Amino acid sequence: MKRTAIFVGSFDPFHEGHKSIVNRALSLFDHVVIGIGVNPEKKYMFTVDERIERIKQCLPDEERITVEAYEVLTIDFANRHGASYIIKGVRNAEDFVYEQKQAQWNKEHGGIETILLFAEPGLEDISSTKVRKQIRKDNC
Repeated sequence: MKRTAIFVGSFDPFHEGHKSIVNRALSLFDHVVIGIGVNPEKKYMFTVDERIERIKQCLPDEERITVEAYEVLTIDFANRHGASYIIKGVRNAEDFVYEQKQAQWNKEHGGIETILLFAEPGLEDISSTKVRKQIRKDNC
């Protein structure tokens, strides 16, 4: 039976920390679906299509991933793909507390397990927010 997990986020933009989590998840699962969550109330730097393309550029020739956007609950997205697991990256204690609450909700309401992968040394300070700030700075 094929083991499928989802890795979800806004990925605005997708960066080395995200790539590390995907590569590590691929050592645990046969297939990883990267879900780009779309929140109509949130303002993004990059369009969904740009984010999808960036992810595909960062993970070329990887046939065990699928990348797509979604606007439903994460547990519904997981069920749509037959995924029993959600992969989340954790950089610090604050991330852990937030993800723990999310994991409990996803388990209670969707029966989906969450696997937390801690950031590799040297990547724990990378965030999409910091990357966006650097992009804005470089473009000025």
